Amino acid sequence: MSGKVYLVGAGPGDPELVTCKGRRVLERADAVLFDHRAPGALLDLAPPEAERIYVGKQPSERVFTPEEIGAMLVERARRGLTVVRLKGGDPLLFGHGGEEAEALAEAGIPFEIVPGVATPMGIAAYTGVPLTYREQASAVTFVSGHDAAAIDWERIGQGGTLVIFMGIATFPEIARRLIENGRAADTPAMAVRWATRPEQETLEGTLATLPALIRERGLKPPATIVVGEVVRLRRKLDWYERLPLFGKRIVVTRARGQAETLAARLRALGADAVEVPTIEIASAADYGPLDRAIAELGAYDWLIFTSANGVRFFMHRLDRSAADLRALRARICAIGPATRAAIEALHLKVDLMGREYVAESLLEAFASQDLTGCRVLLPRAAVARDVVPVELARRGARVDVVEAYRTVVPAGAGERIREVFGGARKPDGIAFTSSSTVQNFVSAAGGAAVLDGVKIVSIGAVTTRTARELGLEVAAEARPFTVDGVAGALLALLGGYSEGA
Repeated sequence: MSGKVYLVGAGPGDPELVTCKGRRVLERADAVLFDHRAPGALLDLAPPEAERIYVGKQPSERVFTPEEIGAMLVERARRGLTVVRLKGGDPLLFGHGGEEAEALAEAGIPFEIVPGVATPMGIAAYTGVPLTYREQASAVTFVSGHDAAAIDWERIGQGGTLVIFMGIATFPEIARRLIENGRAADTPAMAVRWATRPEQETLEGTLATLPALIRERGLKPPATIVVGEVVRLRRKLDWYERLPLFGKRIVVTRARGQAETLAARLRALGADAVEVPTIEIASAADYGPLDRAIAELGAYDWLIFTSANGVRFFMHRLDRSAADLRALRARICAIGPATRAAIEALHLKVDLMGREYVAESLLEAFASQDLTGCRVLLPRAAVARDVVPVELARRGARVDVVEAYRTVVPAGAGERIREVFGGARKPDGIAFTSSSTVQNFVSAAGGAAVLDGVKIVSIGAVTTRTARELGLEVAAEARPFTVDGVAGALLALLGGYSEGA
C-alpha cells in the first residue's frame, strides 16, 4: 500500500509559528526531508525513530537536486511511509513546492500541501513593517532576485512594496536598475536575515545606501529585502527587537522534557534559549525499598516530596502495586510550588510547604509539628542532601528515605557542550537549576574554563555553593528559588532591569 507525502511549510523561522496541522503531521511522520531553514525544534516533533534527511537548500550547497529530492519522496511513499517534506516559509512561495508536488502527481503518489507562514509575513510581523498600509502601499510584489538581469524592473519595480527573495548577492545591481527605471534613490529599504528568530538581523537604509550597508556588515543569505515607504514604520512598530533579552543566547541545563518551561519563558523575552541537558532522569537502580514502603503506605504519618520528579516516580510505582491512593492517610509536605502543583494535579492537598523552596525552609515549616514517634516517608533522588532526614530523625521521627529515581549524565553531553560553546560566539548566559546540573556540566565539559566570560545564574543558595566549590563565579541567584525566579534573574542580569520595573 502506498504511503503519503505532506509538503509542509515550516514558517519563517520561529518554530512556534508552524500550523497546528503541520505539527500534527510531523508527530506521525516516518521520514522527514528538511532544508537549512527548517527549525531544529520542529524536527524534534517527529518520532525518535523517524528518518531525518538533510537535503540542503542554499545556493552554495546543493546536497540533492530537486529531481533527486522528488525521487526520494516517491521511493519512501511507495514503501508505505508517511513522508514530510519540511520547507522553510510556505511550500508554494519560492520554495519549489509546485515542482515537488508535480513530481508526486506524475508518480501517482497521494500528497497534501500544508501551508506555512510565508517569510514576508514573518518579516512584516517581526520587524514592524506592514507590507500594505493605507495610501502608502496598496500593492505588494514578490520577486526572486537571484537573476537580476531576467527581471523587468521597469514593469514591476515602480509602485507599492517590493519584496525580494534571494537577492542579497545581486542587490547592488537590483538597486541600480530600480533607480534607473524611476524609483527614487531615497526610497526606504531594509534587509532582514533569519527573520523571526532570536538571531534576526535587520539593516535599514535606502535604495542608494543599502547595498553598501550589506557589504560593510557582511550580511549573508538567507536574507530578504523589502523596498518601499512602509519601511519607515519600523521605527514606530518594531516590537520584537525591543524585547529585553532579544539577541541574548542563554543555555538551559535542565533535563530534556523539563527544560521547555524555562526555555519558553526566555524565548518570550526575546532570548535564544539553547537546551544543553546536563542531567537525565532515570529509574531507580532498585525499586525494592520504595515498593515495600508503598505496601505499608497506611502506616506513614508524613509523606514528603522534594521534587516533582519524586511525585512522578512515586506514582509510577504506586500504579504498579496492589495499592492506590486510598491507602494514603499521611499528611503531605512539598518543598516548593512546582512540587506542590504536581501533587495537586493528583487531586491531593498539600498540608505543609516552606516559605523558601530549600530543605532548610522545609525544616522550619516542621518546627510547629510534634514528630515524636511519627513515621515519615521520603521518596527522592538516589543522591541528595541528607539535611531533611537527619534533622527530622533528631526531632524524634522515624524516617524512611527511599530511592525513587536517579539523575545521570546524558549520553553525548560533552559533545553538545563543545558544539554550543566552541563556536565563534559564546552564549551570554547559562542557568543552573540544581547542584547536579552544575556538577555534570563541569564534568562533561572537562573543567570550568569553558564558562569564562559567560554570566552564570543559579536557582538558589545550594546550587550557588556547588558552583563556587567548582571554581565558577555566580553572577546572580534566583529569588524566589523557582524557574520563574531564574528567568527574572536572567532578565535583570542580561536585560538590564528587573521584570517588575
